[in-house]
Amino acid sequence: MTNSLFPYGRRRHVDPVPAADALVADDLTVGYPGSLRPAVKQVCLRVPTGTRVALVGPNGAGKSSLLKAIAGLLPVSGGTLRVFGHAVGACRCCLAYLPQREEIDWRFPISVERLVLTGRYVHLGWLHWPKARDYQITRAVMERLGLSDLADRQIGRLSGGQQQRVLVARALAQGADLLLLDEPLNAVDANTRAALHNVFQDLHRQGKTVLVATHDLGRLANEFDAAVYLSDGRQVPPPEGAFAGLSVGKECAWTG
Repeated sequence: MTNSLFPYGRRRHVDPVPAADALVADDLTVGYPGSLRPAVKQVCLRVPTGTRVALVGPNGAGKSSLLKAIAGLLPVSGGTLRVFGHAVGACRCCLAYLPQREEIDWRFPISVERLVLTGRYVHLGWLHWPKARDYQITRAVMERLGLSDLADRQIGRLSGGQQQRVLVARALAQGADLLLLDEPLNAVDANTRAALHNVFQDLHRQGKTVLVATHDLGRLANEFDAAVYLSDGRQVPPPEGAFAGLSVGKECAWTG
């Protein structure tokens, strides 16, 4: 498994600052260790709590790197980044990260239920066993995503669509207020797309904040409140006639 699957521990967790935006980035620059070329360059945006924002751009545009920086998986090398008013990593229980399916080692010997259950570990801390409530939450989100019959199946024996549902279920089990989803609808079947779309609609009604990297330009206006366009790691204006929302200016003003 990748390390991103197991952000254990409640150490240093603090509650969100009241009325704070879910995310504020100012001149944010992010790079991979050992690389001289930044993956994200001087990005500036503000994501109000309860909004749905799409990150749009071609492969290599910096979408995944930006999500990883927000999740605390890549270091910030310039500018500032605040999550619910705090530095990255402070509100551990409030943020859930869903990586691309290709980043997971699906040969790992773990069942569907056990993988979804790891979404609860951030609330437990080290050396604490899941309690009855953790299992109840896990099984509820599995049923919601049509995974109950697959509870004991090894994750490598799932179809691509089922694997994507499992990753989303794990993120939902965490109960986070900010969800970072990296291409959640990429290469999934129609049934999985419909199921995930319903889940995302429910999250919006619950006041959750969702930041989604996506290539699906045709659904932006219907499924998101705003879109941020990236190219070569930089924030760029939307193409003429394209759906927009967040200002690309340094003032980080919300215009959606």
